[in-house]
Amino acid sequence: MTDTLPPCPECHATYTYEQGALLVCPMCGHEWTAEDQAAAAAASAITDAFGTPLADGDTVTVIKDRKVKGSSLVVKVGTKVKNIRLADGFGGHDIDCKIDGIGPMQLKSEFVRKS
Repeated sequence: MTDTLPPCPECHATYTYEQGALLVCPMCGHEWTAEDQAAAAAASAITDAFGTPLADGDTVTVIKDRKVKGSSLVVKVGTKVKNIRLADGFGGHDIDCKIDGIGPMQLKSEFVRKS
Protein backbone atom coordinates (compact mmCIF):
# COMPACT_ATOMS: atom_id res chain seq x y z
CA MET A 1 0.00 0.00 0.00
CA THR A 2 2.47 2.58 -1.18
CA ASP A 3 1.86 5.80 -3.04
CA THR A 4 3.71 4.48 -6.11
CA LEU A 5 1.16 1.77 -6.92
CA PRO A 6 -1.74 2.74 -9.20
CA PRO A 7 -5.34 2.73 -7.96
CA CYS A 8 -7.63 -0.16 -8.86
CA PRO A 9 -8.96 0.16 -12.45
CA GLU A 10 -12.28 -1.39 -11.39
CA CYS A 11 -13.29 0.47 -8.21
CA HIS A 12 -10.57 3.18 -8.14
CA ALA A 13 -9.62 2.36 -4.53
CA THR A 14 -6.12 3.45 -3.53
CA TYR A 15 -5.35 0.46 -1.29
CA THR A 16 -3.58 -1.53 -4.01
CA TYR A 17 -0.85 -3.96 -2.98
CA GLU A 18 1.56 -6.29 -4.80
CA GLN A 19 1.29 -10.05 -4.64
CA GLY A 20 4.09 -11.51 -6.72
CA ALA A 21 3.72 -10.17 -10.25
CA LEU A 22 0.09 -9.13 -9.68
CA LEU A 23 -1.42 -5.97 -8.31
CA VAL A 24 -4.41 -6.67 -6.05
CA CYS A 25 -7.26 -4.50 -4.79
CA PRO A 26 -8.47 -5.58 -1.32
CA MET A 27 -11.71 -3.63 -1.72
CA CYS A 28 -13.14 -5.44 -4.77
CA GLY A 29 -10.70 -8.35 -5.20
CA HIS A 30 -9.64 -7.33 -8.72
CA GLU A 31 -6.21 -8.63 -9.82
CA TRP A 32 -4.18 -7.25 -12.73
CA THR A 33 -0.61 -6.74 -13.92
CA ALA A 34 1.12 -3.46 -14.64
CA GLU A 35 1.41 -4.52 -18.31
CA ASP A 36 -2.37 -5.05 -18.49
CA GLN A 37 -2.98 -1.55 -17.18
CA ALA A 38 -0.48 0.01 -19.60
CA ALA A 39 -2.06 -1.82 -22.56
CA ALA A 40 -5.56 -0.72 -21.52
CA ALA A 41 -4.43 2.90 -21.22
CA ALA A 42 -2.86 2.78 -24.69
CA ALA A 43 -5.97 1.22 -26.21
CA SER A 44 -8.26 3.84 -24.73
CA ALA A 45 -6.26 6.77 -26.13
CA ILE A 46 -8.21 8.77 -28.72
CA THR A 47 -6.44 8.98 -32.08
CA ASP A 48 -7.12 10.78 -35.34
CA ALA A 49 -7.84 9.01 -38.65
CA PHE A 50 -4.13 8.28 -39.13
CA GLY A 51 -3.40 6.96 -35.62
CA THR A 52 -1.85 10.10 -34.15
CA PRO A 53 -2.86 10.52 -30.48
CA LEU A 54 -5.03 13.56 -29.73
CA ALA A 55 -5.05 15.67 -26.57
CA ASP A 56 -7.16 18.48 -25.15
CA GLY A 57 -6.31 21.83 -26.78
CA ASP A 58 -5.05 20.35 -30.08
CA THR A 59 -5.91 21.79 -33.47
CA VAL A 60 -7.37 19.35 -36.00
CA THR A 61 -8.41 19.49 -39.66
CA VAL A 62 -11.57 17.86 -41.00
CA ILE A 63 -10.73 15.30 -43.73
CA LYS A 64 -14.25 14.55 -45.01
CA ASP A 65 -17.31 16.72 -45.62
CA ARG A 66 -19.75 16.27 -42.73
CA LYS A 67 -23.38 17.41 -42.74
CA VAL A 68 -24.54 19.11 -39.56
CA LYS A 69 -27.52 17.17 -38.29
CA GLY A 70 -30.68 19.26 -38.10
CA SER A 71 -29.53 21.99 -40.45
CA SER A 72 -28.44 22.57 -44.03
CA LEU A 73 -24.87 23.47 -43.01
CA VAL A 74 -21.85 21.38 -44.02
CA VAL A 75 -18.43 21.21 -42.36
CA LYS A 76 -16.13 21.22 -45.40
CA VAL A 77 -12.89 19.31 -45.95
CA GLY A 78 -9.94 21.35 -44.69
CA THR A 79 -11.86 23.16 -41.95
CA LYS A 80 -9.50 23.81 -39.04
CA VAL A 81 -10.90 23.26 -35.57
CA LYS A 82 -8.89 24.82 -32.75
CA ASN A 83 -8.78 24.01 -29.05
CA ILE A 84 -10.64 20.68 -29.07
CA ARG A 85 -11.78 18.85 -25.93
CA LEU A 86 -11.77 15.06 -25.76
CA ALA A 87 -14.91 13.49 -24.34
CA ASP A 88 -16.76 10.20 -24.06
CA GLY A 89 -19.42 11.31 -26.45
CA PHE A 90 -22.67 9.69 -27.44
CA GLY A 91 -22.51 7.50 -30.53
CA GLY A 92 -18.74 7.64 -30.92
CA HIS A 93 -18.49 11.43 -31.04
CA ASP A 94 -15.37 11.85 -28.95
CA ILE A 95 -14.37 15.46 -29.76
CA ASP A 96 -16.19 18.51 -28.39
CA CYS A 97 -15.39 21.68 -30.31
CA LYS A 98 -16.61 25.02 -31.58
CA ILE A 99 -16.45 25.64 -35.32
CA ASP A 100 -16.46 29.22 -36.64
CA GLY A 101 -19.70 29.95 -38.49
CA ILE A 102 -21.42 26.82 -37.17
CA GLY A 103 -21.03 26.84 -33.39
CA PRO A 104 -20.50 24.14 -30.78
CA MET A 105 -20.68 20.55 -31.95
CA GLN A 106 -19.23 17.09 -31.56
CA LEU A 107 -17.04 15.26 -34.07
CA LYS A 108 -15.80 11.72 -34.47
CA SER A 109 -12.03 11.40 -34.33
CA GLU A 110 -12.06 9.16 -37.42
CA PHE A 111 -12.93 12.20 -39.59
CA VAL A 112 -10.09 14.52 -38.47
CA ARG A 113 -6.32 14.67 -38.61
CA LYS A 114 -4.04 16.46 -36.18
CA SER A 115 -2.64 19.72 -37.55
